[in-house]
Amino acid sequence: MKHVRISTLSLAAAAPLFMASAASAHTGLETGFSLVDGSLHPLGGIDHLAAMISVGVWAAIAGGKRVWVWPIAFVLMMLVGGFIGHAGIEFPAVEPAIALSVVVLGLAVALGVKAPVAVGAVLIGLFALFHGHAHGAEAPATGWYGYAAGFAVATALLHVAGIAIGLAIGRIPSRVPAQIVGAATAALGVFLMVA
Repeated sequence: MKHVRISTLSLAAAAPLFMASAASAHTGLETGFSLVDGSLHPLGGIDHLAAMISVGVWAAIAGGKRVWVWPIAFVLMMLVGGFIGHAGIEFPAVEPAIALSVVVLGLAVALGVKAPVAVGAVLIGLFALFHGHAHGAEAPATGWYGYAAGFAVATALLHVAGIAIGLAIGRIPSRVPAQIVGAATAALGVFLMVA
């Protein structure tokens, strides 16, 4: 029975990753002008999916106030980064920073890091600036507010999915499932950095 739960959990965790492709994450060809288009943007790249779900998984595993503080910090700072990117202000190394976020968040899950609430929020917020910048820089000139609201809502839902995965993992007596999920996420981030 335990093997069935772990297999189901693994499939649930991996399902969103199969819906995206790494190549479609940041094409520069976005033409959306609406809440719906904005909400689809985080789902279009495996880098965003992995990082956003990992925030929720890590928060749930670390527990306490982190379960709500860290996802909120990510969404708020992502919006700040989105406004900066949409304003045309350049950030250095946006794509490498996003890939690094996948590595670091994956390692945090794998190692079961229980960072202080504020330290985790600052780290997550810093990564969120880069994710938001990528969203904002690719956003259409018109319809920005609906687009931004869409990617904020989609991100929050991905965090909720990650929290659910993290809580499910937390019920398993062994740390192995968390280590596997975190290590796989970190490995994906390394692949994204070198690809």
